[in-house]
Amino acid sequence: MDARVTPLDTEPTAFPVRLRPSQAEAEAAVRTLIAWAGDDPTREGLLETPARVARSYGELFSGYDQDPKEILSRIFKEVGGYDDIVLMRDIPFHSHCEHHMVPFVGKAHIAYLPHDGVVGLSKLARLVEVFARRLQTQENLTAQIIDALNEHLGPRGVAVMLEAEHMCMTMRGVRAHGVATITHRFTGVFAEDRVEQDRFFAMIKR
Repeated sequence: MDARVTPLDTEPTAFPVRLRPSQAEAEAAVRTLIAWAGDDPTREGLLETPARVARSYGELFSGYDQDPKEILSRIFKEVGGYDDIVLMRDIPFHSHCEHHMVPFVGKAHIAYLPHDGVVGLSKLARLVEVFARRLQTQENLTAQIIDALNEHLGPRGVAVMLEAEHMCMTMRGVRAHGVATITHRFTGVFAEDRVEQDRFFAMIKR
């Protein structure tokens, strides 16, 4: 008897999102990796390592539990009519490459042209941290920061530049030390006006 193939009447459903594993499951996974690396997860020096790694991952990837909308929710409108560039440079960050799960470390420069108020300066640093504390690529991190500012602040323009060193190049692979990767993106006035771009780069170099 020939098998019959019935066409689907609807579009395939989205890939189901698995619930976050328990602490015990996370620790068991670390023990497996220790053994796979060639060591004994039951020896004295490694007995508590799975619990430590699980706790540290909770901190390193805490960005998944934070909402950028809440960080940018409070806008100060009484700024004396100020409407020029607001710039924060050299914001330190560390993130983890989503390809090898090793760190990349660097600094972010963020500028925006206010439209209807400004946010507290600490909020820009917190915004970087929210997205950095996730599995990332530097390109995606750059885009997420600028998209969040555009969506929740509504400025006339935003400029974001990231400089970072990637441990996936330093610790493994080509083992190229001291190589900086630079990404940047402009929107609004910064994208349309080369003079504003030049001002941004000049202010970063000062």
